Amino acid sequence: METLALAVGLANIAAAIALLNGVLTTLGQGKVAAAAVEAIARQPEAKGSITTTMLIGCGLAETSGVYGLLIAFLLIFANAPLNQLFAAFGV
Repeated sequence: METLALAVGLANIAAAIALLNGVLTTLGQGKVAAAAVEAIARQPEAKGSITTTMLIGCGLAETSGVYGLLIAFLLIFANAPLNQLFAAFGV
């Protein structure tokens, strides 16, 4: 039973680390938006180019955050080794 508790605990820690990706992605997107606003303030004529580049970068960063969330869900709810341990212990 200790093995089962350890496996569940480690899976939850790994899921928390994967969710940290979403927090860090949000901070990065805020920094990118702030830099884009500063760039537009310095060169208003380049607004279209700066905005397009910023949106593409934020889209890629958001994808990374979604992947982190997906990995966390897989670790918590669809973890095959944990399911085998549950079956072995009759839980």
